[in-house]
Amino acid sequence: METGRPSWWEDAVSFLSKDELLGPVIKKYEGEGLEGNANLFSTLVRSIVGQQISVIAADAIWGRLVELVGEMKPENVIKFTPEKLASCGLTKPKSQYIHGIAMDSERFLSPIWDEMSDKEINKHFISFRGIGPWTSEMMLIFALMRPDIFSIGDLGLVKAVQILYPDAETKSEVEEVAKRWIPYRTAACWFLWRMLDPVPVAY
Repeated sequence: METGRPSWWEDAVSFLSKDELLGPVIKKYEGEGLEGNANLFSTLVRSIVGQQISVIAADAIWGRLVELVGEMKPENVIKFTPEKLASCGLTKPKSQYIHGIAMDSERFLSPIWDEMSDKEINKHFISFRGIGPWTSEMMLIFALMRPDIFSIGDLGLVKAVQILYPDAETKSEVEEVAKRWIPYRTAACWFLWRMLDPVPVAY
């Protein structure tokens, strides 16, 4: 897994800069971009924390969790019970999901990602309890940095596309608009989120 800016980022920015919808957004945030941390498990936990809650709430819970656990690694997480993890502000199901995947981390982390398609990786991820399409897509974007992921389950992305293209009233219409950004929809997602948030989104 890469750390820092993905190898394809400059090509993506060059491609998307020519797009009449996203071009002005990219110009506004020139020089910024996706940063990979090469820590899939950490991205998983942060994504589970962020499911269906605000960025501010998620950041607060994440901070307490890191204070408790230390470096976000499976061997550190399993030192604590799900109940103790929940004391950081997680719901009971989320604490169980995180603990359960930490216990099964060898299987979770075992695939050779470079030999798998996006669909194959997604199928692997969602085989674990607590991982749905959105969480899987966050890992594909922020840890594995696959270049062409668009998360239609992310309300922020839907909202951002609708700001740029108000005629896209349904999710299927939003997905249709996003096709114009193939093969760099991951970068498009990053800039769409950046439109809405005062700080860059990271998982």
